[in-house]
Amino acid sequence: MTLKPLLLQANADRRLRAGHLWIYSNEVDTKRTPLKNFEPGEQVQVQDARGKVLGNAYINPNTLICGRMISRDPQYQLDRSLLVHRLNVALSLRERCFDQPCYRLVYGDSDGLPGLVIDRFYDIFVVQISTAGMDRVQDLVIEALDKVFTPRAIVLRNDGKMRATEGLETYVEVVRGEVPELAPLMENGVNLLAPLLSGQKTGWFYDHRENRARMQSLVQGKRVLDLFSYVGGWGVQALAAGADEVFCLDASAGALEVAAENARINQAGDRFRALQGDAFELCKELLAEKQRFDVVIVDPPAFIQKRKDVKNGERAYARINNFAMRLLERDGTLISASCSMHLERERLVDLLRSNSRELDRNAQIFAQGYQGADHPIHPAIPETEYLKAYFLRVLPAS
Repeated sequence: MTLKPLLLQANADRRLRAGHLWIYSNEVDTKRTPLKNFEPGEQVQVQDARGKVLGNAYINPNTLICGRMISRDPQYQLDRSLLVHRLNVALSLRERCFDQPCYRLVYGDSDGLPGLVIDRFYDIFVVQISTAGMDRVQDLVIEALDKVFTPRAIVLRNDGKMRATEGLETYVEVVRGEVPELAPLMENGVNLLAPLLSGQKTGWFYDHRENRARMQSLVQGKRVLDLFSYVGGWGVQALAAGADEVFCLDASAGALEVAAENARINQAGDRFRALQGDAFELCKELLAEKQRFDVVIVDPPAFIQKRKDVKNGERAYARINNFAMRLLERDGTLISASCSMHLERERLVDLLRSNSRELDRNAQIFAQGYQGADHPIHPAIPETEYLKAYFLRVLPAS
């Protein structure tokens, strides 16, 4: 198939030559290649201002990021063959890093498959497609999964917010097999269950795997508070690691029911406590009750979705970490995390420092955490690095 050319303006190719994959609409030479001449999701051959071929991309003329590179070699288009190849390359990294087939198999741009996320739960695969270009080859994605694996089930969780921006409908559909209400997975040696059809995102958050592994070494015999617990990714692994008592706090009653079941299958139901409601309000209640914890985990949803949210988002991070420090015992451990790409790592440290001084506490950061190996960072795309976590010892001032 011959692809239409997409010509860039002079010097607009520099970022792409440095390894980035995104093309912004204001970088296109719209006089020579008007964006209105392309259909959403159409594949194009990208050329610099002099007509030199840079590779192939798919395009959506209606979005700010109007193009995403597929291949630097113009002979490779986004077809079944390329999808199979990229899945095999992605699989080889995961098999190098993990001994159980439970992980994020495809992490979008970082795995050369922009607009595609696939999470694996043994032989069940949850697929999220967020761009028009990847949506066009959705059937080929399913075929490629069938070729590389032998899936028991495949779920399309095409209900992400980005699809509306791309002009795509949102839905959830099982396209292969049958999916149980709660699907099994293993993380850090702990057997767990995830709600793949009704949970957030793909049903589970694998990105904190390595940070939760570190947490396990800190909780034996401790009283733990897991704020924004979802289905117990942190809290239940704390129970499995020997915590005396874990309070999982979340706004979703359904998520807490799954967390309770995760505690039960790990023979820790008697040490599990569920608190349902707003995290900020429940923290106030816990303080009023003079409750104290040896370890407090703060892993909220992204308080900063867009750059315009930074100010309010930082205020929310500061406030919840303030509550967390006040709920700690005199020599307690705070694990503070953020999945907001727009919250810089140094800024989170500054917020933690400010809180500790305001409360007249001494804070020591003794470890830092990042996203796991199944969320590899593309060195030319800083947006692929988003997760940060800090492990602090919080002491009275002396």
